[in-house]
Amino acid sequence: MAIAGTEPYRRYVEGRAHGRRNATVSSLRTIILAMTTDPGTRRRVPAGAAVLREDVTDAIRSAVFEELAAVGFARMSIEGIARRAGVGKTAVYRRWKSKLALVLDLVSAVAVQGMPAPATGSLYGDVRAVLQLAAYALRHPVASQVIPDLLVEAARSPEISDTIKAALLDPQQGIAAVVVRDAVARGELPEDSDPDRALDLIVGPLYWRLAVVRGELPKGYLDDLAASAVAALKKN
Repeated sequence: MAIAGTEPYRRYVEGRAHGRRNATVSSLRTIILAMTTDPGTRRRVPAGAAVLREDVTDAIRSAVFEELAAVGFARMSIEGIARRAGVGKTAVYRRWKSKLALVLDLVSAVAVQGMPAPATGSLYGDVRAVLQLAAYALRHPVASQVIPDLLVEAARSPEISDTIKAALLDPQQGIAAVVVRDAVARGELPEDSDPDRALDLIVGPLYWRLAVVRGELPKGYLDDLAASAVAALKKN
C-alpha cells in the first residue's frame, strides 16, 4: 500500500483518475483478490468437508467487478456473473446466497483494508490529498455505478446500512480524525476542532458534485475546494 506523502501515493491518487475502464477494473480486482485470498489466513479444510476451489472463487470475484462496470448493481445478476466467470450458477450460490451478499462481501473486504491518512505536513496539503483520493474513488467507473445503488438499498436494509457504513463512513471518519489531530498538533487548528465537521466540510461538497449532480470538475476545483475547507475549519 502506498504511503501518504510519497511519490507512489501521489501516483495512486492521481495517476489513474482518467484511466481506461478495463484498467481500473483490473486494478480493483487485483486488490480485492489479494485481500480476500491471503494464504496466511486460510484455514485447513476438515476431512470429508466440501472443498470450494479457490480458483473458481477468484474467478467469481473478478466477474463481479466486470459485471458491475458493465451493467451496474441493479441489472447485475447471478446468471451474468456465472456466465462471465465461466462457471455454473450453483458454484456462485455455494459461496454466496445472493448477488447482494456477494457484493457486500467484497465491500466489507475493502473496508477491512482501509486507506492510509495523508501526512503532507500541512492542513491544506492533507485536505487536498483527501479530496484527490475521494475524487478518484467517486469518478471510478465501478464506484460511480454501485455506490448510489447500494445507498438506496441501505435505506431498506439495516444489514446493508451497517456494511456500507463500515465500508464508506468509518474509514473516512478515521482519516478525518488523523488530519484534525495532526493539524491541532501543528497549531493550525484549535484543540476543540470536530473531526466529523471537518469531514462534512471537506468531502460533502465533492460528493454532492460528483455523486448527486454528476458534474465535471473544472480545472483547479480541488485546489479551491481545499482552500475553502481549510478556511472554514480555521474559523471553527
